[in-house]
Parts: sequence; structure tokens; C-alpha cells
Amino acid sequence: VQLQASGGGLVQPGGSLRLSCAASGTISRFNTIGWYRQAPGKQRELVATITRGIGTNYADSVKGRFTISRDNAKDTVNLQMSSLKPEDTAVYYCHAVLVRVDYWGKGTQVTVSS
Repeated sequence: VQLQASGGGLVQPGGSLRLSCAASGTISRFNTIGWYRQAPGKQRELVATITRGIGTNYADSVKGRFTISRDNAKDTVNLQMSSLKPEDTAVYYCHAVLVRVDYWGKGTQVTVSS
């Protein structure tokens, strides 16, 4: 399983970015797929996930600002981030679970700064 994240960059506070994660194979086969992030000096934390048969889950800190979606036709999972704050600055990682095995993609840097 390969996960390839893209879409990171530098954005001003209040701005928007869209991250995309391309998965090898059919994305609908994953039990869970989504995004985590890790800021400097902090532990990696959940941002948003989609779990088959359950739905979406968001960290409290991003609820109402971030939206996760899955495009089965393109085998991608996307994270639309709006109203970005400096505290959203982190490396964002795509994550998937398949048959109780965790897979991680290489991260993409998101920097929110004026």
C-alpha cells in the first residue's frame, strides 16, 4: 500500500488549503483512511478520518473548519482546510488501515503564517 500526499504549502491566517492523498489500489477497501498531523515538538495527532460503516471523525480543534472527503473514482481522500490558524502549522500525514495494519504516507508541510 502506498499513500502519496500533496497540496501543502504556505498560507496566511484565515486562508484555505486542500490536501489530497492518492492511494495505491481501490481506496474503498480501507477500513479507515484520513489525516494526522505533527507539529514541531508535539506528538502526532488525529485530524480527520473516514471509517467504513461509521463515517467521519474530526479533532475538536478542526471541527467546522476542515472537511474530509473521499473520491472513490480517483482513489483519493481530500482534506479541505479553511479558516487556517497558525496553530494548524504541522506536517500532515495521510494514514490508512487495512485489515488492522497501519499505513502511512510521507508528510506534506502546511505552514500558516503572515
